[in-house]
Amino acid sequence: MMRLLVPGCLAALAACTNPPPTSPQQPDVPQRSASAGVAPAQGEGARPAGVAEAVFAGGCFWCVEADFDKAPGVIQTISGYTGGRLANPRYEDVVSETTGHYEAVKVVYDPTQTTYEALTDYFFRHVDPTDPGGQFCDRGDSYRTAIFATPAQRPAAEAVRARITASGALAGPVVTPVLDAQRFWPAETYHQDYYRKNPVRYRIYRTGCGRDARVRAVWGAR
Repeated sequence: MMRLLVPGCLAALAACTNPPPTSPQQPDVPQRSASAGVAPAQGEGARPAGVAEAVFAGGCFWCVEADFDKAPGVIQTISGYTGGRLANPRYEDVVSETTGHYEAVKVVYDPTQTTYEALTDYFFRHVDPTDPGGQFCDRGDSYRTAIFATPAQRPAAEAVRARITASGALAGPVVTPVLDAQRFWPAETYHQDYYRKNPVRYRIYRTGCGRDARVRAVWGAR
């Protein structure tokens, strides 16, 4: 998911991305190359009655999934693409930065256990909302932060954003926008639950990308 050159990355994409490996990878940050022939996720499954959904873009969707799976009240997380012009986008399309899509995560949650406002606050505190060019080592429009809100969700999202801006907790302005919710396209199967299926490579990627270190620098100890 990276947009910087490191040993072993594909120069054509300058991206450290890869489908699940068959053997351990040696570079400091694992490759994540676009992979032809990998089928998109086949639907998102049936939802239990009474659940709600939220969509957030926070850079690498592997990491956003991993973070939200730890949040109270969250039932399921789904990596995908939203906000762009292309129907049925693939990873190769999105990282080309020609579709307008963001890497995003759909968060399915139990509204009796948490609230949309609480999840929005949680999202902000797990990203760098002052960075307009991407997140951490991942650079480019598809890695920018955004909240994709329905009309009903927008007041809460705007309120959380305004509260964080007014708090003075951040060294720079909050650039994360609240955007109108658009169709969400699930990502390819190999992206779903990547951190669970490939824990060692995921941890190498996350540490090498500096995500947690930067969040601590932005927000302080939590």
